[in-house]
Amino acid sequence: MTPRASDDAVADSVRRALAGVQDPEIRRPITELDMIREVAVKDGVARIDLRLTIVGCPAADRIERDVRAAATSVAGVDRLDLEIGVMTVAERTALTERLRGTRKVQFGPDSLTKIFAVTSGKGGVGKSTLTANLAVALAARGLRVGLVDADVFGFSIPGILGIAGAKPTQVGDMILPPIAYEVKVVSIGMFVDGQAAVSWRGPLLHRTMQQFLTDVYFGDLDVLLLDLPPGTGDIAISLGQLLPQAGVIVVTTPQTAAAEVAERSGLVARQTAQTVIGVVENMAGELFGSGGGEEVARRLEVPLLASIPLSIQLRQDGDAGEPSVLAHPDDPAAGAIDALAESLATRARGLSGRSLPFQT
Repeated sequence: MTPRASDDAVADSVRRALAGVQDPEIRRPITELDMIREVAVKDGVARIDLRLTIVGCPAADRIERDVRAAATSVAGVDRLDLEIGVMTVAERTALTERLRGTRKVQFGPDSLTKIFAVTSGKGGVGKSTLTANLAVALAARGLRVGLVDADVFGFSIPGILGIAGAKPTQVGDMILPPIAYEVKVVSIGMFVDGQAAVSWRGPLLHRTMQQFLTDVYFGDLDVLLLDLPPGTGDIAISLGQLLPQAGVIVVTTPQTAAAEVAERSGLVARQTAQTVIGVVENMAGELFGSGGGEEVARRLEVPLLASIPLSIQLRQDGDAGEPSVLAHPDDPAAGAIDALAESLATRARGLSGRSLPFQT
């Protein structure tokens, strides 16, 4: 007969098992987040004191389920006594400070996160659908991806990703973004009621973008995508100031009128010291013709990154909140977006604007 392990040894095994449980919003082990206040074992009964970040934590049921599964899987645990509480204000403050550090704005010049700002000269060119599918395709490659819906007046990213009613979780002054298809998403649509119109001017728009980049906790990302509003307004200028290292992707449809307007959005990006990395021609085909993307790319002296064919399926999937790159990967438009994701995923992060660890 195998001798029973000591209570202390079983408790150590329980702690190791709990280290495998992640907070589904923060995506870090709950033991690292100091959510486990105490673990004790006596005569086969494991007592765990679990502290959630806030009252009404939306991930509470999942965390409790995962904790119970982890603890009861340990040899020597016959019964679990799980006490669930909430962190104190001091504990929450310590947690948010540890997660965010002293950084004022995430993704500063020293960040290794690749940032792509997707812009267009006019609305209706499919920019948001492209951005959402691109984010999902990058995440499907195992990359950690964040998406900022910066189109304050025409926010549509939550609907395209099937999280139209989702609300962020607030822990102190830190905002945890909802996650869709493994992409962390924030949008002004998550902070307004229903389809309420947003009618803000420059200073408030700038503060909103700044808050998205300071108070929203994305964690360590490989890629951050920004869906900019069409045109050359305040938000494009603000994001150029906040994220000058972002690579700008200009989206246009093939017709000449759209191409001429799209060129201007690329020129504004350059005025804020951002780099235009290329052009994407969307909705290519007989209906809208072709060649507009190549013309914009020629004028901006950048490559044409992709030509995405007009697709009814892409539109239908967007309306249903199911990205085509996952729902219908064989669709030609989905395939073109997936190929674009592959090229962006392997694109090296530039050293421009980043200090190097060399001493003089």
